[in-house]
Amino acid sequence: QVQLVESGGGLVQAGGSLRLSCSASGLTFSRYAVGWFRQAPGKEREFVATINYSGYDTYYADSVKGRFTISRDNVQNTVYVQMNSLKPEETALYYCAARPRVAATLQRQYTYWGQGTLVNVSS
Repeated sequence: QVQLVESGGGLVQAGGSLRLSCSASGLTFSRYAVGWFRQAPGKEREFVATINYSGYDTYYADSVKGRFTISRDNVQNTVYVQMNSLKPEETALYYCAARPRVAATLQRQYTYWGQGTLVNVSS
């Protein structure tokens, strides 16, 4: 059974940083790309960042470029997203998702999803 578990969310002041983790089990993690998405209250879920199976290819939403960094550790079966200079409007439930090999930015391209971790950025 495939399981993705997000962690690292919490309350942070505007301008602060958080590092989210996505831990995977039940799949050969090194063969899967992972994406991060977020859903703010009352809004549609949106793409944040993605990394391919090897870690060599990464893509970011324009809104987070230069502030967020996605990375992975295929020994620990974990993908991270370091989030710096957080803004109040980035308060959301953050999800990770997995798909075979190639990084992708569309939700429908992902097979497996976690339950999300809440990030609350106070002003």
